[in-house]
Amino acid sequence: MPGPVFAPARSKSVAQTLAAIPVATAGLGAVAGLPAARLVSSHFSVMSKSTAQVLVAGPAVVERAMGEKLTKDELGGAQIHTRNGTVDNGADDERMALAQIKSFLSYMPNSVWELAPVRACHDPVDRMDEELISIVPRERRRAFDMRRVLSMVLDRDSFFEMGAGYGRSQITGLARLNGQPVGIWANDGRHLAGSMTADGARKAERFIKLCETFSLPIVAFVDEPGFMIGSKAEKEATIRAGARTVLTASMTTVPWASVMVRRSFGVAQAAHYGPEAYVLAWPSAESGPLPVEGGVAVAFHREIAAAEDPDAKRKELEEMLAARQSPFPRAEALSVHELIDPRETRPMLCRWIDRVQPILPNLLGPSAFPYTP
Repeated sequence: MPGPVFAPARSKSVAQTLAAIPVATAGLGAVAGLPAARLVSSHFSVMSKSTAQVLVAGPAVVERAMGEKLTKDELGGAQIHTRNGTVDNGADDERMALAQIKSFLSYMPNSVWELAPVRACHDPVDRMDEELISIVPRERRRAFDMRRVLSMVLDRDSFFEMGAGYGRSQITGLARLNGQPVGIWANDGRHLAGSMTADGARKAERFIKLCETFSLPIVAFVDEPGFMIGSKAEKEATIRAGARTVLTASMTTVPWASVMVRRSFGVAQAAHYGPEAYVLAWPSAESGPLPVEGGVAVAFHREIAAAEDPDAKRKELEEMLAARQSPFPRAEALSVHELIDPRETRPMLCRWIDRVQPILPNLLGPSAFPYTP
């Protein structure tokens, strides 16, 4: 029942709380209706895979209204809601759910008026893992393990991933560099080549707002081929979701560092570089208005069709244009700050953290744009 007309709106207090202090929630049993809305109105949510369901309405209501006879798990179990973005993470049981909340809060300040706690770091800031020099395959169409890259650059065992089950082409989470909490955004080229889907864009937008709300520097590891294409992508309004992410990134005030690991193409790439971002590029980096394969297909379709061996001609053109997307000319033209040996990534980012930490106190207070779940 609605309250008296003079009563303050409960939803307003929830929104004001999200704008001021970190909120983490756990679903440990059946959560339906208003409690379900409160569960997802948070900065981080987790549900127990063994005991929890999140429901707009329970089985009896659904059967009466919709004619669907389903169990609570079939309606709103973790196998559904960790894949559609309703909740961020799943946990094996209640104890692990609470442990995840504890981990999340360890990266957070007490409020927007305080800075996130910096921990003593026992991982050398000058650590340079040899594996980084060869982790990106020379074959441009072969994928690599971006999470492995993160493990070799960030403070050891500090990466706390959020939302791994949905928007899977985008990786988001919290970590530390030389003890400083940071937001991490990366592409997973093993899922849809890392392209930005509608779900991935919404996931990234929400994560950027989290970092902006709590003054966390953002580090992007870029392997972005562009917005997802095709009929499914068009039906999902990918361009609108993607444009929101691009514009959200452009309005942030927190420091950004962006590491061009491999691809950086199309309109979607703009979302990975905040205002005045510190940009590092690996020798494997490629950039341009669109990937070589798409550009060749559009610009040279007649020439390819007229060739004696169309496949050979296509390959020749792709190799020729790929060479022009090398990061070396862009570095000479000051399009990146540093062209680095991949092994230098951790030392360079740790030095960047030292430079931006004095800026962070000036960012305290409410964010220019409110956080919404």
